[in-house]
Amino acid sequence: MSEVAHTPSRKADHIRVNLEQDVRSGLSTGLERLHFTHRALPDLNLDDVDAGCAFLGKPLAAPLLISSMTGGTEQATRINMMLAEAAQSARIAIGLGSQRVALEDPHWEASFRVRSVAPDALLFANLGAVQLNYGYGITECSRAVEMASADALFLHLNPLQEAVVPEGNTRFAGLLPRIEAVCRALPVPVIVKEVGWGISADDARRLVDAGVAAIDVAGAGGTSWTQVEMHRASSRDQAELAAAFLDWGIPTATALRDIHQALPAIPLIASGGLQNGVDLAKCITLGASLGGMAGPFLRSAAESPQAIHDRIRLTIAQLRVAMFAAGCATLDTLRQAKLWADG
Repeated sequence: MSEVAHTPSRKADHIRVNLEQDVRSGLSTGLERLHFTHRALPDLNLDDVDAGCAFLGKPLAAPLLISSMTGGTEQATRINMMLAEAAQSARIAIGLGSQRVALEDPHWEASFRVRSVAPDALLFANLGAVQLNYGYGITECSRAVEMASADALFLHLNPLQEAVVPEGNTRFAGLLPRIEAVCRALPVPVIVKEVGWGISADDARRLVDAGVAAIDVAGAGGTSWTQVEMHRASSRDQAELAAAFLDWGIPTATALRDIHQALPAIPLIASGGLQNGVDLAKCITLGASLGGMAGPFLRSAAESPQAIHDRIRLTIAQLRVAMFAAGCATLDTLRQAKLWADG
């Protein structure tokens, strides 16, 4: 979740609003316009389809990431533990919510200490990049990684969200050299992600030149954090300020395609509005190494631990069937598949 929500009450607000309100972007991901060529004669057996992969050298059963969501409340602690246990069981990746709340109050470190239930999962720590302009540095980034025993660190970018709330941190000038310093000093890879408005190819190139190991495009089409903040607003003006940005951002499919074309060697994570395994398959063909989903897993976590496991299994099954019907036995062949666009 966002760095704006660094107090437990705001963290709780974000969970509540995401579960109770329609906070979808006014834009679509663009994935709905893309289609695989159906193979009526796929020349393979469904049982032979292998969705396994590796990311940052860690083997995964499927290219699926439970995207960063929350932390810093009792409810968030329970959610993170459930999600981490499910990621461990399914052998997929998981990202933690922003850990600033725990750096400011060690009481909340328990929200992010999930290794006890996910000893082998590919796990991403998470801090807001803008905090590097507010006194944070290598020490805080290292503490976040060590707190979670994480394999890598997400630095998230959310300038629009910060700009529409009174308590926002909006000093983004000169941030890139500070990100570069973290990339050079931290012993684990640094991945930069947006929170739902996408990253342009030009910005991705600057980040990669600074030493970022991978990019999570986190495009528009899923949760809009301006919509979330609109529902949290304490005044009409504040709500209207946030509401005006309903259709802002770079759709997920566009961001993914543009960055992959500009930087074909850089590992990409596709997130922002993915709903199922078919969306995930499309993202792999567009150049992603992993696909991340948050909202579907948050809703599952609100239901039960079993619902999380069921959602993961269904998503991977959808991915495997999409691969089968496209005639692709492995993710490498899926990357070579063709997508056609309607309209």
